[in-house]
Amino acid sequence: MYCIVDVETTGGVKGSARLTEIAIFRHDGQQVVDSFHSLVNPECPIPPFIRHLTGISNEMVQDAPLFSEVANRVIDITQDAIFVAHNVGFDFNFIKKELEWLGHDYLRRTVCTVRTSRKVFPGFPSYSLGKLCNSLNIPLNNRHRAQGDAAATVRLFELLLEHDAHGLIPRVGGASIAMMD
Repeated sequence: MYCIVDVETTGGVKGSARLTEIAIFRHDGQQVVDSFHSLVNPECPIPPFIRHLTGISNEMVQDAPLFSEVANRVIDITQDAIFVAHNVGFDFNFIKKELEWLGHDYLRRTVCTVRTSRKVFPGFPSYSLGKLCNSLNIPLNNRHRAQGDAAATVRLFELLLEHDAHGLIPRVGGASIAMMD
């Protein structure tokens, strides 16, 4: 299994920044078999730059669940799955940080669709999610929102699986291939 993940946050991984939104699509290598999406109350103000980028306002998250209220769902849906994200270090480390604050160890194998895309689809001018989706004709709706970005990353991941002639992505249910991370 794979879990394609995207998060929106109040800032960078280091320091006290918090999650504001999370989307996870559980994928069996053929199709999405489960999903989870939620706004998250970060228990702090969302900086103006982030509000402008994501469109997520303080009012939108004021009645959203705290991360502690969705943590078990995040752990469960990603259990026994490879954690996949566009720039995986950001999304994985943010979730790991939030879970560690709650006393959970969070260990998952990871695949980065940025790094994998550079190898499977060399020569594009940019590997940012928006520009890569444009180059590959992948629809990208609700840019800089977790569910929209994660849905586009699912389609990107499916194209990567389809075109991965060198075994860069570990196959689930079969022999493991060396990880990129």
